[in-house]
Amino acid sequence: MSGAITFEQLMPAGPNLTEHRHVPNMVDLEVARSRGAYEGLAKALAEYTPEQVTGVVMDATVLGRGGAGFPAGRKWSFIPKGPGQKYLTVNADESEPGTFSNRELMETTPHLLIEGIALCCYAVGASRAFIYIRGEYIHAANQLNRAIDAARAANLLGDKILGSDFNLEVFVFQGAGAYICGEETALLESIEGNRPMPRSRPPFPAVAGLYGKPTVINNVETIANIPAIIRNGADWYKAFGTPTSPGTKVYSLSGHVRRPGNYELNLGISLRDLIYEYGQGVPGDRAVKVVLPSGAAAPWIPADALDTPMDYDNPRKLGTILGSASVIVMDETVSIPHATLRLIEFFNHESCGKCTPCREGTLWLVKALQRICAGEGVPEDLQLLLNVCDSIAGKVLCALGDFAVSPVQSSLKYFRHEYEAMIPGYPTAAPALATD
Repeated sequence: MSGAITFEQLMPAGPNLTEHRHVPNMVDLEVARSRGAYEGLAKALAEYTPEQVTGVVMDATVLGRGGAGFPAGRKWSFIPKGPGQKYLTVNADESEPGTFSNRELMETTPHLLIEGIALCCYAVGASRAFIYIRGEYIHAANQLNRAIDAARAANLLGDKILGSDFNLEVFVFQGAGAYICGEETALLESIEGNRPMPRSRPPFPAVAGLYGKPTVINNVETIANIPAIIRNGADWYKAFGTPTSPGTKVYSLSGHVRRPGNYELNLGISLRDLIYEYGQGVPGDRAVKVVLPSGAAAPWIPADALDTPMDYDNPRKLGTILGSASVIVMDETVSIPHATLRLIEFFNHESCGKCTPCREGTLWLVKALQRICAGEGVPEDLQLLLNVCDSIAGKVLCALGDFAVSPVQSSLKYFRHEYEAMIPGYPTAAPALATD
């Protein structure tokens, strides 16, 4: 691809989230409103009941962009109807390695998120919303606070918004940068002033969430999709993406690519197109070795599967997920055992320690990988790694344990030979590893 092509030429027609990313001063309310900000909110308050707003979101099949892909409208529908305090918490922690799409949305177009928050709160009957943002995102938090103040002064937040009976206050809550706070119930614990650890469920947040009240939890990108859907309708939204994964997705592309960055593209784009058309390939024309489709959290995709469509269905055929679409590319120069060790060190450091299998198991993985990478491993270490993974996955309160075993299981599935080469005297006719 020619280096002369502009960024705007790379983007698909009609992007929903990043259309105004290069417009200066979008934190300024007048500039944002000149580009359509809060038109969806005004339309909803004038023309739709709260239930109808939820219905439009359900018709659009907005899948949660935080990783799980759960339908947003269905999640909203779980909130009990009737009077009583309800909350929305927006997960802006974004601590997954390789993920930086939410940060750009908050820094460049904060009113988009605020309008989406107002629409969600109107739909579920919430009068308080918290944006839980990682503490390192200082500029993003400042942009959000400026936008919130401006929206409140213009009666787009506060009491009797735009002359309606809808009241809403939005608060920015800065966390301390813990990976576990990306887990929704640990996030709630943090807002309440407790040590962030996942809760046992049930009850689920829709029944007993923040301060024991019904709570919706969605991430930034999910909520930011809502204003355009209310303005343009569910059918407009479903014209993008695929029939089962409608809409666009902001893919955070990083690693060994010439042009890393955020690319809002139709759901279903292949990894090959993402890497070679948008990322402009691998430096030095080296070969792709493996791709991490969702930062450190998901099973890997090997180089021979680069034509996999990146939506919410096709990666599952490879035993992985789209997740947060934080796509990390590793080329042929990477030592897989060393890369795996670095990822497991991360998970061991970020484990909250509540569940013994995760707390102790990730440490065992680190120690075994350290031995192998130091040339001090023994053949039995490979089976030990898998046995420890089996003792962690599915046996803890949150998904961190499952995330932590993905690098080990994926690397041994596709690159066992690299581990064998690091173990002195590894037998050439070693028995196959027991993976079941």
